[in-house]
Amino acid sequence: MHPYIQTLLNCIDLEEKEQVNKYKLDQTHSLKQLKAEGLALHPITITRKNFGYADYPEISFRINFPPEANMFRDGVAIECFITGEEPIKGVLLQLDGKSGEFRLFAPDFPDWIEDHGVGIKLSPDTRTTGVMKKCLNELEQNKPVFKLFEAIHEPNPVKTTPVVTYTTLSFPFVNKNLNDSQQQAVQAIVENETVTIVHGPPGTGKTTTLIEAIKQLTLQGKKVAVAAPSNTAVDNIVSGLLKQQINVLRVGNTSKVNEDIFAHTPEGKLQNSKQLKEIKELKKRAEEFRRMALKYKRSFGKAEREQRNLLFKEVKNIRAEIKQLQAYNEEKLFTEAQVITGTPIGLYDSQLKKINFDVLVIDEAGQCIEPLAWCIIPLAPTLVLAGDHWQLPPTVLSNEAAIKGLNKSILETAVASLPQVYLLNTQYRMREAIAGFSSNYFYNDQLISAAHLTNAGNHIYFIDTAGAGYNEEQGNDGVSLQNTGELSIIQHLIEEHQLEPSQTAFISPYSGQALAAKELLPTGIKISTVDSFQGQEKQNVILSLVRSNDDGVIGFLKDYRRMNVAITRAKEKLFVIGDSATIGGDNFYSRFLEYVEKNGVYQTVWEFDL
Repeated sequence: MHPYIQTLLNCIDLEEKEQVNKYKLDQTHSLKQLKAEGLALHPITITRKNFGYADYPEISFRINFPPEANMFRDGVAIECFITGEEPIKGVLLQLDGKSGEFRLFAPDFPDWIEDHGVGIKLSPDTRTTGVMKKCLNELEQNKPVFKLFEAIHEPNPVKTTPVVTYTTLSFPFVNKNLNDSQQQAVQAIVENETVTIVHGPPGTGKTTTLIEAIKQLTLQGKKVAVAAPSNTAVDNIVSGLLKQQINVLRVGNTSKVNEDIFAHTPEGKLQNSKQLKEIKELKKRAEEFRRMALKYKRSFGKAEREQRNLLFKEVKNIRAEIKQLQAYNEEKLFTEAQVITGTPIGLYDSQLKKINFDVLVIDEAGQCIEPLAWCIIPLAPTLVLAGDHWQLPPTVLSNEAAIKGLNKSILETAVASLPQVYLLNTQYRMREAIAGFSSNYFYNDQLISAAHLTNAGNHIYFIDTAGAGYNEEQGNDGVSLQNTGELSIIQHLIEEHQLEPSQTAFISPYSGQALAAKELLPTGIKISTVDSFQGQEKQNVILSLVRSNDDGVIGFLKDYRRMNVAITRAKEKLFVIGDSATIGGDNFYSRFLEYVEKNGVYQTVWEFDL
């Protein structure tokens, strides 16, 4: 076995063990601790129950306060629990502020689901890790795919082949507004037969570029699979493809999609069909058996238990029949669709191996761990990776696995080895002064700003708290840090610069600071951690760095990619609040402070009337 395949398999084992250890609820891991670490939501109030996809129980809920729940991304494995009962495994369908929805892998709703004290917590995702292990173990048997794996993992890769620059474009563009770098990327995607990498820094129109490329591929009669690590990213690209009148099929978790997209899911396309009537009949039968089983409540004898188990077994059999019927009907839809989209696991679970795809596009590939990518790369002979490896990497729990490379995305790995990288070089989001530092530090001054974004006054500010005694402290959650001194400045910034709350975001690398801000800042301001805010933007952004100590310790501010995300979210004004005495000893932050002095406004906290 290739040594790096073995390394990845070891990493998955380490990650699995870390998940088991981190998520377990026992004497050493109290519920309070899990909640503090953002790994449990408790208590939840059930607002709706229904039977959803394949007749699985689905539950809508709300919580009394918006949690800092970075880890509760849609599609993660969860367990629904209450003290004294066996927890039930499921999957989080969505979480948005104070409300969410999850699906349980059980024949029915547990008796206790609406009791006081119900919660959900993250659970080891053995399903995904199992799929990744299986696919890695089979990788060497697929010669073309393994050849690509070897090319990416050459011991000392040297990029010898220059990127092709197209002087003449061989087809008319549907979108006439693409800039030169976007056109070059589109042509590369359409004409390359192996791998194309589209490097899209913040605000450079990566999605617009991909939509044009996919449209061109479909015009040539090509069949395309599109994956992205999150359902939000999948739906974003689906919306764009639908505007181009492309026949799209959206597979996987479709609980949160809007009506326009739902019409292009298997469930949406099968509405009002003969097959749906059959499925409804089966669901009725399942409901009858379920009702009979539920006559037996918590306390019953052996004979009743056996009868209840038999009835639930019948429910399980009917559910399998429904899934089979859905799979049969979906096959026809798969054949008809020009483009099939979903998360990597959503595509894998749809059993698409029989479909002959020409091209696979992985969007947001900088967020996709490598083993997950190899689960779907065999779907097509031509691969497109799009994203930005200078923004946040994938989330990995195990430090040991991260050190061995599990938190390296497929994009970061491929960019280091393969020559076919096309940089989208014009950003359309932020004023030139806001984009300038990232362009210099991360993108070798190759990222330019569109003409209409030239500076019109001051756009970037640093408020220095050095010497003010605004020290960092443990947050109320007991885990993350916060800095109340930094929060005290924000009201003054809002008034002085007349910032409209609905047009303003407050972000911080630390969840403790985000939680504290929710108590203090005016309503209407978007409050988030940096990690949760990736992919979003606002007119004005206030960034609180939090770290302030005598030892110059900056913790995970050391991951400069997190700062790249943080400082590229603002369109008009960016305010950064921090302690120069703490962060200034680090070369990255030293350079950032120098940049603000030259290109923006550098203020000390003493200039504020606090």
